[in-house]
Amino acid sequence: MHTKPKVIISSLDAERLEELLHALPGSAFPGRDDLEAELTRAEIVDPKDVPPTVVTMNSTVRFEVVSSAEEFCLTLVYPKDIDASGEKISVLAPVGGALLGLSQGDEIEWPKPGGGVLRVRIKEVTYQPERSGEYHR
Repeated sequence: MHTKPKVIISSLDAERLEELLHALPGSAFPGRDDLEAELTRAEIVDPKDVPPTVVTMNSTVRFEVVSSAEEFCLTLVYPKDIDASGEKISVLAPVGGALLGLSQGDEIEWPKPGGGVLRVRIKEVTYQPERSGEYHR
């Protein structure tokens, strides 16, 4: 596997995600261990210090699943914010967990439920709350 790219997460997102993971049963979703590992290795920064090209919670990101060359533009959200629009992805979904904290141009391999890996490439962060001055969303 390739070297994992640097992960940057705002202190607010890190706190909320840790609370969410703590509240869920251990087997609540297949990528739990991987998401926890990403949070552990992440550089935690003040929301005002998040670089403008980093995927944070509630960011809209254009990304590619490399193996299928499929491109998506979705907003990374907490599970409670998922709706039927098809425009959002939960941070608890396999690809959702992979996106968090990456920067434009980064690629990461992420385990798929049932085996194998997805390779995800960040094409563009089209919207980021912190870049727009929204630090407490």
